[in-house]
Order: sequence, then C-alpha cells, then structure tokens
Amino acid sequence: MSAFTSAQSDEVSIATIRALAADVVAKANSGHPGAPLGMAPVAHILFSRFMNLNPKNSKWFNRDRFVLSNGHACALQYVLLHLLGYKLSMDDLKQFRQLDSLTPGHPEAGHTDGIEVTTGPLGQGFGNGVGLAIAQAHLAATFNKPGFDLINNFTYVFTGDGCLMEGVASEAASLAGHLQLGNLIVVYDDNHISIDGDTAVAFTENVEQRFLAYGWQVLRVDNGDSDLPTIFNAISEARSEKNKPTLICVRTTIGFGSKQQGTHGVHGSPLKADDIQALKTKFGLPSDQSFYVPPATYDAYAAIAKRGAVLEAQWNSLLSSYAQKFPNEHAELTRRIAGELPVNWEQHLPVYKPSDAAQGSRKYSENTLTAITPALPELFGGSADLTGSNLSRVKGSVDFQPPSTGLGSYAGTYMRYGVREHGMGAIANGIHAYGGIIPHVATFLNFVAYAAGAVRLSALSGHQVIWVATHDSIGLGEDGPTHQPTEAAIHFRAMPNVAFWRPADGNETSASYLVALKLKKTPSIISLSRQNLPNLEASSIAKAAKGGYVVHEVENEDLTIVSAGSEVSIAIEAATKLNAQGIKTRVVSLPCWLVFDQQPEEYRMSVLRSGAPILSLEALSTAGWAKYSHEQYGLPGFGASAPYQKVYEKFGITGPNIAIVGKKVVDFYKQKGGPVVSPLVKAFTL
Repeated sequence: MSAFTSAQSDEVSIATIRALAADVVAKANSGHPGAPLGMAPVAHILFSRFMNLNPKNSKWFNRDRFVLSNGHACALQYVLLHLLGYKLSMDDLKQFRQLDSLTPGHPEAGHTDGIEVTTGPLGQGFGNGVGLAIAQAHLAATFNKPGFDLINNFTYVFTGDGCLMEGVASEAASLAGHLQLGNLIVVYDDNHISIDGDTAVAFTENVEQRFLAYGWQVLRVDNGDSDLPTIFNAISEARSEKNKPTLICVRTTIGFGSKQQGTHGVHGSPLKADDIQALKTKFGLPSDQSFYVPPATYDAYAAIAKRGAVLEAQWNSLLSSYAQKFPNEHAELTRRIAGELPVNWEQHLPVYKPSDAAQGSRKYSENTLTAITPALPELFGGSADLTGSNLSRVKGSVDFQPPSTGLGSYAGTYMRYGVREHGMGAIANGIHAYGGIIPHVATFLNFVAYAAGAVRLSALSGHQVIWVATHDSIGLGEDGPTHQPTEAAIHFRAMPNVAFWRPADGNETSASYLVALKLKKTPSIISLSRQNLPNLEASSIAKAAKGGYVVHEVENEDLTIVSAGSEVSIAIEAATKLNAQGIKTRVVSLPCWLVFDQQPEEYRMSVLRSGAPILSLEALSTAGWAKYSHEQYGLPGFGASAPYQKVYEKFGITGPNIAIVGKKVVDFYKQKGGPVVSPLVKAFTL
C-alpha cells in the first residue's frame, strides 16, 4: 500500500471545488451546497489519486465507475467533470438546473458526459453500484486470462444518511456482502444531517455495526473535512481488500466553511452572497470573483486526465494482444461491449402451432429462455427467491456466487437475489449500465410494484432490463387479493418507455422476448400467467411483435373485442358464441400497448377500425383501456381467493358472460345510432 504524498495543488483544488459548488447553486438559486462543501476533500483524493478514467473517452470500458447515490449533491460531480475535461463547460455549470442544460437538478445518465447512472431517489445509486460491481466480477471471471487482466476496475459510490435509511440500499448492501464484492467501495458522507434536521430525530442506528453484520469491511475517517492522509489510507486499504466490499465512514461537516456549516439550513438552500464571499476568503480564493478556477487546479486535473488517457492506451494495447492469443474470446467481448446481438439469434425462438399443448405463459417463457440462452451468452438471469415459480432459470445454468461458497462462480449467469425485489431492480440497472450484459430478473407481477422506483429509473435512463413477471392476474387463484395485481398493469403501461407485455400464448411470448431484446434502451415487463393458455389459431411471432393484431377476423363486424394475455382465449370463446347468434364479432390481441402505439397509423387503424363498437376485456383494472375501446370490462376491485376458475366466474370473465356483455354493447350502439368512430381517432396525439 503506497503512502500518501501531498501535492501543492491539493488545498487549492479542494478550495476550488467548494467555491465552484457554492457558485453553481447560488446562480441557479436552487440546489444543495451542503454535501459538496463537506465532501470536497474525499472527492479530490479519490479522483486525483485513485480513479482510472479518461475524459476524452468517457465510455472506455475498463474505467473505474463512480456513482453519486446522494444525487442531490450533483454540483460536486458536475464541478469534478468540468475540471477533468469532460464535455461540460463553465457555461454548462452556469446553466445548472436550467431548461435543457447539461447540468440538471440530479445526475442523468446518457444526458451528461461522464455520468454512469441516473440518481436522485435515495438508495437507488447504492443499488446501481452493487450492480456495477457484480457486472465487473462476472465479466472478469468470463474473459480474463492469465497475463490478461483485462477487466479489473473498481466501483466507487458516494452515499449519505438518506440513502442508508432507504430499504433499497439495505437490500443491495446485504446481497453485496454475501457476494463478497471486493471491487466495491462505498464512501459514506457521515454528516448527521437530513432535510428534517439532525439525524438524531430518526436515524440513530449504528451504521458501522450494520455493515459489519452484512459482511462488509468498515473503515472510518474521523476528520473528513481536512485529514487528507487518513482519507487516502482508507481508500487504499479498501482497494486491498479482495473478499469484502468496503464502507468508508467519513465524518464530515455539511456546508464546511459556510456560516451555516453543520446545520440542515445548508443542505438544500443556496448560500447567501456574503456567506460565499467569506467562504472564498477563508479558503484563499478571490472573494469578488464567481466561477473562478486557479490555473493550479486546472493543471492538476489536466494531469489526472492525461494519466487516464495513458491508462486507456495501455489497455487498448493489452486488448490487441488478447485478440492475437484469444481471438474467439476477443470477438465475443468486443461484440458485447458494442451492444450487438449475435447474428440470427432470433431463429432460436420457439414457434407454436394451435395443436401444441396449452401451457402457462410462464412455461412458454421458460421454453423461450431455454431456447435462446445458448445463443445469447450476455443474458444474466435471476429471481427474487421465486425461481421455481417464475421458471426463470435455464437448466444447467451456473449460479453467480463467490467461489469460496461452493455454490457457483463469478462466471455464473444466474443470480439468487433473495427476497429483495427493489434491490434486485436497482442492481439490474447497474448491471446493464456497466455494459456487455443484458439482465433479466423475476418475481410475481404484484411484487414488481415493490420495485417500481427502480423500474422508473430503468425507463428514464434507458436500461434494457427484462422483468419476468409471473402470476399476472386473478388467474393465480388461491393466494388471493394480496397477490393479485389488479392495478399493476396500468401503473407500468402509464410509465413512459416501459414495454409492458401480456402475451396470450406461446408465439406471443416468443414475440415479447424478440422485441425486448431488440429494444436496447427500453425496459420490458413480460407479464405471465400461472394457468394454462391454449395456442391461438391466428397468432404468430411476427404479428405479435407489432404489439397488437387481429387474432380473429370477420368482415362487416358488429363488434370487436380487444383483449390481452389470458383473456384473449376467453374473448375468442365469446366471439364464437356471438357469431353463432348472428352477431359478427372479431377479436384483437393487444399484448403490448407501447409497441402497438409505435406502429404506423394505417396499421393501427386497420386493427382497431371504425364502424363497430369495441369492447375491451382484461382480468385487471379497466383503467387505460378507453384509449383502445368504447366500452371496458374488467375488475372493479382487488380480486378474490379461490381456485382461479371460480374467481373468473365470480367476476364474469367467462366466454358465456362476455357474449352477453358483448350483445348489450351491440344493442346499445345500434339503439344510439350514428357512426361509430375508432377510439384511435383523436384531434391530436402527444
């Protein structure tokens, strides 16, 4: 372990970070200056002494990853990115929290150069950090060879009291300890302040003891305001621990240097002008200049960037040598880094005929994963303790586990997340953010709601996380209303950039995976039945991949029934009865609203056309179906506990009853008179 050597630029660089952060927040008259002022020393030591990065190529694959879980402190991160030479100018800093700027109120991946993950909702970044560390460990075990330590980066996470109060961080921390992730280093800004004031009002647990119980190494820095050697030694010691993640508890003073230091008043409010002037004077900077950076600070950070460019060049050279000795592994690694899927992988998708046996769509999902996984080694699965119910583990898979446990290896591709749905979602976002891996995670649909915060950040950030969400309706039966997700579908259908699927048979299930794997910047939730579903006469992968199609066609119809998932076969049964009565009825399957909405208008209008009323049918809440239908039939409440056939009967979701409902709809619109226009016809669309 190398010893700390001070540099003449240390003090002026830390002062610059503090002053710039104060100026950034003050100009916006909005933001959080307290944490940046307190964490400037540890941030400077981390980035100047340890971080491997190249601002000229922010996506260099073996870079160290940095996550600001306490994302409200983003003024600190933006200042660092600017000083290091990322694509973030001084003018960008001056546009902090302004419309369309590169410096939004919380860090956003894909928006600002150098930001790894989107943070802000507390605890999410902590979980992302665990995911990034898992991805590094997995790819290193898969591709590193003797003499070729290609993938060896660290993941560093800054976190605060708020993050550690959130349950999602506890879930992720518990799993990280079990997994012995020695490549994960979390710096805890232990400043004892949250929005409500001193954390003594709500957060008096012993954090150090909690993390020791999780199996982490815990280190402490008692003076994070100025003790640079101890900060350096703690990070160095953390890097040397290979079998445990490390939590470094850094005692800081929030708002250090300001008149309100140590109080909640400096947490989320800009400093007053006189306070900023006094702060700059205290730190030896010109008090009459805003956004001032001494040449020594720019020079010091330019040297960090130069060091990173050299490291990347050395890594590229190593990668070239690797290609000579291990051409197959090199081709596979570079394909995965580029995010390209293997040629013709789609040919492995199962195709079904109507004569094939009915199965639950969760079983169709298992069939699909079993068929495509050998062709897609980047798939990395897992379940929140429901593997046998979700059917998400391909036979013969190796579990991702520390080799010392004898339960698997880091090269394994299946994760036992335990009962940690929210942590699983946040971790999966981090796994995808790392690159080279497509994660799929599994639980009951009702418990995806536990992880809704992580799903939302998947959608906002463009993380291709695939949720295998089984037990998707009242069809799960006996477990009853606590498990029947009557409102979950509309929650996720309403969420921007989420592909929520309810496949009606085997071909539609294959189609959901086809599209999910092609949507590189969209999370997908594949909602799957427990009960058996017959394979439909007119279904195909190609048709279902459009998100909606006509599954039973008639001309000059009196009625169209539009449905999804397990209710499509019930709609077809009802249509058969109505057609026998002379009421011409067609049926549309609409497995994915998002994908259907992206189809050309002409196609959508041909599926849900004008001329006859459209009735929607789903064994879930009817909310949202008015977008596609004139009348809606579904659940008025939370379901019931009984064998699933009895539950369907109780709520009238049977072929005979829907035929009665359908006739009422036809009679009503005939009596009403006038043209029936497709609900898709609107004055405008957003």
